[in-house]
Amino acid sequence: MFGTQSKRDIALELQAQFSILRPSIHSRRANITVKFQDLYGFTVEGNVDDVNVLNEVREKVRQQGRVWWALEASKGANWYLQPQVSSISEGIVLKSSLKWSVLANAITLKKLIRKGVPPVLRPKIWFSLSGAAKKKSTVPESYYNDLTKAVEGKVTPATRQIDHDLPRTFPGHPWLDTPEGHAALRRVLVVYSFRDSDVGYCQGLNYVAALLLLVMKTEEDAFWMLAVLLENVLVNDCYTNNLSGCHVEQRVFKDLLAKKCPRIAAHLEALEFDVSLVATEWFLCLFSKSLPSETTLRVWDVLFYEGAKVLFHIALAMFKMKEEELLLTHQVGDAINILQRTTHHLFDPDELLTVAFDKIGFMTTNTISKQRKKQEPAVMKELDLRSRRQNTLRTDEK
Repeated sequence: MFGTQSKRDIALELQAQFSILRPSIHSRRANITVKFQDLYGFTVEGNVDDVNVLNEVREKVRQQGRVWWALEASKGANWYLQPQVSSISEGIVLKSSLKWSVLANAITLKKLIRKGVPPVLRPKIWFSLSGAAKKKSTVPESYYNDLTKAVEGKVTPATRQIDHDLPRTFPGHPWLDTPEGHAALRRVLVVYSFRDSDVGYCQGLNYVAALLLLVMKTEEDAFWMLAVLLENVLVNDCYTNNLSGCHVEQRVFKDLLAKKCPRIAAHLEALEFDVSLVATEWFLCLFSKSLPSETTLRVWDVLFYEGAKVLFHIALAMFKMKEEELLLTHQVGDAINILQRTTHHLFDPDELLTVAFDKIGFMTTNTISKQRKKQEPAVMKELDLRSRRQNTLRTDEK
């Protein structure tokens, strides 16, 4: 699981990761459910069509890998670390002093990332482009180890909840659901709970941190990815005690759904279907509990480069892809079943990302930030009223 690898080892690992899935002849002839393991060790259930889709996706990833290796050969191993142009996706006019080579690299990189980062390169690409490497460089080299030793044996409400959630985090996974996997995940979550006492620990982070461990290979790198995610990539207060940031995101999402998918929004409102029933878990777990792991990580490829607006693109795409089916529903339960069935069998990340960015349309971080500011007062007022009611109930009980 852990340790350094030579280029030869990496090449062999890459080749092994993309073995062709071959269901038995009986499975191919009959449309029955088959079970197999994905690249990250998760057991997947699907029909033969799903297996065929996964094989096609893996072939595309192989081709993408060749593109990345070719670019490293021509531009240098760390060509993507040149000064980034974050304003490209926002449509802001670039300064004349900016070199066109940098602009060209930024455009190339954005396209490449949306097509997928090869699994072997993910740890390096994510760590560099997300800002995790820069964040780590601001503290002593021994920061993580020192903090791990300092908090060992300490018990807090956060550590108790973490211990409760460990066995429920991807049960059955060949590494995560072992004493070694539980111990590694616990250390990452506990150490972060002491680093940021305002967040502490929130249910949902266990799934996010677990997937980060599988990708990043080392606890320390997974910890810094979790830190940059919560402190820089996502909106503030998403995982604090009152989940105020998450409530804001849900209100913004409802507004965007009405704007981008008006027919669906109107129909679901007529059904009295609150979309936060499904979207809250999407946003808190960053789709890690809903989508197949290989699709989730393709979403995270873009998330770590383009920011939290990606979550809205993906969530809107979920509804858009099943628009006609959703419009035929008459019960809230039927709509939920359609969305859950869709997410669990979304083995083709290209299909999802094409809808998310081509059919949903352009959205800027600035636009979403304005929507958040618009919704914040209502959310804080609602949470304040809820807190007062709870205090009143406690007083009455005494």
